[in-house]
Amino acid sequence: MSGSSTSHTDVTARAEELLAAMTPAEKAGQLTQYFFFSLPEGEAVDPALGLDIQEQPREVDAALGRGEVGSLLFMTDPARINQLQRRAIEGNRHGIPLLFGFDVIHGLRTILPVPIALAASWDPATIERGQAVAAREARSVGIRWTFAPMVDIARDPRWGRMIEGAGEDPYLGAAVAAAQVRGFQGDALGAAEHIMAGPKHFAGYGYAIGGRDYDEVNLADAELFNVVLPPFEAAIRAGAGNVMTAYMDLNGIPATASHWLFTDVLRTTWGFDGFVVSDANAVRNLTTHGFAPDLPAAGARALAAGTDMEMVITDPAFAHLPEALESGLAGSADLDAAVLRVLEAKIRLGLFDDPYVDEDRAHEVLADPQHREVARVAAERSAVLLKNEDDLLPLDAAALDSIAVIGPLAASKRDTLGPWVFDFDLDETVTVLDGIRGAAGDGVRVEYAQGVPVVQRTFPSMFDMFGGNRPEDPEGFDPDAAFAEAVRTATDADVAVVVVGEWQNMIGEAASRSSLDLPGRQLELLEAVVATGTPTVVLVMNGRPLDLRWAAEHAPAILDVWYPGTRGGEAVANLLFGTTSPGGKLPFSWPRTVGQVPMIYAHTRSHEPENQQRRYWDEASTPLFPFGHGLSYGRFEYGAATVEPASVPLDGTVTVAVEVTNTGDRTADEVVQLYLHQRHGTASRPVRELKGFQRVTVEAGASTRVEFEVGPDERRYWNAAVRDHVLDASAFDVFVGGDSIAPQVGSFEVTA
Repeated sequence: MSGSSTSHTDVTARAEELLAAMTPAEKAGQLTQYFFFSLPEGEAVDPALGLDIQEQPREVDAALGRGEVGSLLFMTDPARINQLQRRAIEGNRHGIPLLFGFDVIHGLRTILPVPIALAASWDPATIERGQAVAAREARSVGIRWTFAPMVDIARDPRWGRMIEGAGEDPYLGAAVAAAQVRGFQGDALGAAEHIMAGPKHFAGYGYAIGGRDYDEVNLADAELFNVVLPPFEAAIRAGAGNVMTAYMDLNGIPATASHWLFTDVLRTTWGFDGFVVSDANAVRNLTTHGFAPDLPAAGARALAAGTDMEMVITDPAFAHLPEALESGLAGSADLDAAVLRVLEAKIRLGLFDDPYVDEDRAHEVLADPQHREVARVAAERSAVLLKNEDDLLPLDAAALDSIAVIGPLAASKRDTLGPWVFDFDLDETVTVLDGIRGAAGDGVRVEYAQGVPVVQRTFPSMFDMFGGNRPEDPEGFDPDAAFAEAVRTATDADVAVVVVGEWQNMIGEAASRSSLDLPGRQLELLEAVVATGTPTVVLVMNGRPLDLRWAAEHAPAILDVWYPGTRGGEAVANLLFGTTSPGGKLPFSWPRTVGQVPMIYAHTRSHEPENQQRRYWDEASTPLFPFGHGLSYGRFEYGAATVEPASVPLDGTVTVAVEVTNTGDRTADEVVQLYLHQRHGTASRPVRELKGFQRVTVEAGASTRVEFEVGPDERRYWNAAVRDHVLDASAFDVFVGGDSIAPQVGSFEVTA
């Protein structure tokens, strides 16, 4: 049984029949999702979790035996998943199976580039293919649900979780969100070799004060409706079966208990018919917020708001729902509605008819070489060429005798993969050093030097409890000797490739920073290498913009490769040597320094727009690299654009067309971007907003015609005075080009 073959009526009838036979405790159990931890022997648990690693699994096992668990998370072993599923079905007198979830953020065994990198591809098809691979691998081991995509807009790069999203822009964010949902879920919930998508964190999580993860968020409705909510709505329109809550307070109300978010917006306005899960311990933490006095009240208030399932480590608040019912704190209608939604999801996912995993097939799927190819292509299409002075790139291997590869990240398998991955295979991971050695050929000597020591966080990452996540220097590492060796290696080479960035445990959840500086002595190392006079290529391994002011001025070439994944080193080598051309574009404005953040391109004109670049007296208030920026090995020229018709009514559509020519000598990709500016109306509107993009491949010397349709959907916005979405009669300026500072190419009029 799957979502594509079973009618809504049949699904609901089957769920209602089960619901009618359940006790309040069994109902509460279906709304409880436990972590099930199985750490490697000898690994320590972060004391902040307050977890007894021996007692917690016993608590879960006892609940399974009572038929009072609806879902488990954090397992990837198909044999163990089968064992626990059998325990659940046998322990539940109705035979209700478990729904297994996992953080399949950018791959399971095959690791894709991190999500911010996928967004930098500006290519929904690439993103969809990548997440379809992730879904196929997850489904093969028994995972039916991913806590992804993260669709939070992030405009403050101090916030570590911007790596999981699509950057600063709601239009790009919506396109990326929809592509990920299609990749994870397929055509319908329950589609073969796919899993349920769970966009998160609803809503506003990326706006934490100071970029400090988990801190409160205060957002005006205009920002919520125009910027924060569109990617969520796009994910729902794409069919997402689940939504996850956010940890923090939104305008003074814990998001997990916001009736306005989950009932008024999500269900009533958007028509969402899936179920809502809390983030980890977020229901229990309603007491921590000072919102609920105790766990029974916390569970009742989250349930009443529209949170259907509680993700929890131990002692769930929802376990107290039966007593909350008896005392009148919780309503039976709310409880039944939540259970019905969870049961319907399990039926649509086919769990009642096929709850177990084919363990032999799981191993075959995880080893599929085609999955690695998808990851390599995604890494190639995600890279962003920030600078390429005098066409230093691509490198000509035939003209080189030696290459110096410098920096600890160049040879780090774990950091190549990035954060938020747990079931990877390091043995098959290709580092940047591996990739360059493999592509350079026998005639080129490739020498490696670490140069500087790894850097440790002041406050350790909670993910350091998982083996290999904390970087370490080789035994006997001498920092001064290593630095000198790196400089000598660069001096003796024809070209130096310096890899800089953040170690993967420095970004992600609970990984906010007060600085965007390159950690440790990396900048000092880069300065020393450039000072040798050897042509230097800077590769940036990152998930947020870092302070590259010195590099942008002094290094001839900068290529942002992000955390490129399992085949990342091979992809990077293909880009360096010109097997393929970079074509990615930045999904955020790259600030010069942390003092500028947040910096966005879609700001209003405000007062004295002629002095916009001089808002700071000590440095230009412009980005180091603008939103949408990215070079290639081609040369693109834009012809005169047409905007037709010149005038349309409020419900009308104009067509913008432009011819793009590659005047270079290499086939390359360009992301053609369209921006709009509404000149006047019932509210001030941004100087420009992205309203269309297409990634096109253009052969050397060839041209292609690109068209955009600009209709009411592209012009509609939320107006704080009207308290609703509006369409204004106004003149609109049209900008088309390769980034957010594209020139104006025309205008049109919208009449009332």
